Amino acid sequence: MKNILFIHQSAELYGSDKTLLLLLKNLDKNKFKPVVLLPFDGPLKEALENENIEVVIAPVLKLYRKLFTPKNLVGFFKDIKAAFKIVNELHTKYQFTLIYSNTLAVLLGIMFAWKNNIKHLWHVHEIIEKPSLFKKAFIGLLSLKCNTHIVYNSQATRLFWEVNNTIKNKGIVIHNGIEINNLQCSSTEISEVRKKLFQAQPNEVVLALVGRISRWKGQMILLDAFNNLVQKNENIKLVFVGAPPPNQEKFQEDLEERITSFQLNDKVLIIPFQNEIHKIWQAIDIAVVPSTEPEPFGMVAIEAMLAHKPIVGSNHGGLTEIIENNATGFLVTPNSVQDLVIALEKLIQNELLRKEMGEKGYLRVTTAFSVGQYVDSFEKFFEKI
Repeated sequence: MKNILFIHQSAELYGSDKTLLLLLKNLDKNKFKPVVLLPFDGPLKEALENENIEVVIAPVLKLYRKLFTPKNLVGFFKDIKAAFKIVNELHTKYQFTLIYSNTLAVLLGIMFAWKNNIKHLWHVHEIIEKPSLFKKAFIGLLSLKCNTHIVYNSQATRLFWEVNNTIKNKGIVIHNGIEINNLQCSSTEISEVRKKLFQAQPNEVVLALVGRISRWKGQMILLDAFNNLVQKNENIKLVFVGAPPPNQEKFQEDLEERITSFQLNDKVLIIPFQNEIHKIWQAIDIAVVPSTEPEPFGMVAIEAMLAHKPIVGSNHGGLTEIIENNATGFLVTPNSVQDLVIALEKLIQNELLRKEMGEKGYLRVTTAFSVGQYVDSFEKFFEKI
């Protein structure tokens, strides 16, 4: 039995949260004993505990943009002391053979591994182009000798970070997986979601962007494209599902202001994140992932494909490893409103094309991104190291 400490930066159920939950739910508990450290309570904690996985709340020493102020730095050093006390107690109890840090934002794992000479694995879900200082700092951290292994969620993520031989010798790519479940909604349930949640008419084609409302997820560029589309297509609706990160509410405020300025309040909705996200996917018609910067992977893309939905996504990053252009959807020039309009209009006006691409997408996700492949790859890697 190998005891592994998993450290994660959130307790929500967005992309990297879901990948951790999926791995731990399906990990062979006869071979591996997971203990999870989270920074606060939330739906991820509840989901893990429902799987009888031990969860401990503690500071995870998260790196963020506003950390480097006198007040925040003082708080950070206090958190180091508190976090080390908790992890020392856990290590005394379990004698961890590996510390797994999920996302680069978590610093506790690498610090504790270095001090206690424990193997450390960084599961990298990010492509961080800005600020350049952060990029350089993370390259330095990934290069550290005490960071013994790296798993990237896509080839795009690997190519971005592998800038020197010190890093190249440590990493492998394991694509994210998804549970192939049978959570099918009835036509009545789908109609209810469309009517009550989307406020959509039966004949309206619903476009959706699911994910954090942030600087680079593409909400603004999609809204600009939709504003063009609605001039010629009256039977369309746009739904944003998600919320901004903590302390970044201005992104949503700006989006709401733009919706109002376009006079689209009756055509565009912002809906908070939904726990039963499969109902959202099954009720929409077209999934859009218009990220203005490269997606490291694109978990929402495979979720949409699992629901038999066509996808329009930006032609960069991990999305290029998921979406098959002109087969399961369209890859468009990043930051191009015109290209986005052209691709979306093809799908809006052609129901048969939407269905054909949705079916091809489902076939692709069930063969290339299954939970079995995902977990098996990790178990083999854990055994190897």
